[in-house]
Amino acid sequence: MAEASAVPLVVYVVDDDASIRDSLALMLGLGGYSTRLFVDAESFLAGFEAGWAGCVVADLRLPGMSGVELQKKVRSVGSAIPFVIITAHGDVPAAREAFRAQAVDFIEKPFDEAQLRGAIDTGFALETRRVQAGELRQADAAKLARLTAREREVLEHAVRGRHAKEIARLLGISPRTVEVHRTRIMEKLEVRNVAELVRFVVAAER
Repeated sequence: MAEASAVPLVVYVVDDDASIRDSLALMLGLGGYSTRLFVDAESFLAGFEAGWAGCVVADLRLPGMSGVELQKKVRSVGSAIPFVIITAHGDVPAAREAFRAQAVDFIEKPFDEAQLRGAIDTGFALETRRVQAGELRQADAAKLARLTAREREVLEHAVRGRHAKEIARLLGISPRTVEVHRTRIMEKLEVRNVAELVRFVVAAER
C-alpha cells in the first residue's frame, strides 16, 4: 500500500455489477484498503464531499453517466481525486478519453490484482502529496494572518527587493522601524533570510 496520510485514504468503487463490487471490496479489504461502494455515478455524486481523499475505481460503462463522464464531472467541481477506469469493453478512444481526463490507469477486465493495486497505490501517492501540499498552504496562510497591517506593507516592499531606507521613505517611517518590522515578519513566517522570505511569499501566492 501507499504511505500513510494524515487524511484517511479510501478506495471508492463505482460499478453496477454487484459481484464486481463485492469481489473488489473483499480483495481490497484483505489488502488493508478502506472502501466505499456505489452502484452508479449518480449515487457517488449524491454523496460526494470535497474533502474526500483516496482513489475512485469506476467502471467505464455504467447505467446513466459513464465512468469517464463521472471523472469529468468530479474534475469540473474542482476535485483532483485520482480515477482508475476499469472496463470489460476497452477500446483505444475510450482509453484516450480517460487519460485526457487525467485517469491514473485504464484497466480491462478481468484485471490483474497486482495491476489494480499498483494503480490505486499510484493514486494514493498523488493524493498524499496533494493533501500535504494543501496542509502546507493552510499553515503558510495562518502564518501570514499573524502579520499586522504595517508588517504586510513592509513585506510587500521587501519582497520587491527594496532596502530599508527606501521602504522607510515610502511608508513615512524610520529605517530602524523598518528593520524591527522585518525582523518580526521573519520570526512570524519562520524564515531565516530575505531569500527564504521571497520563496515563502511566492509559494503562498500559487
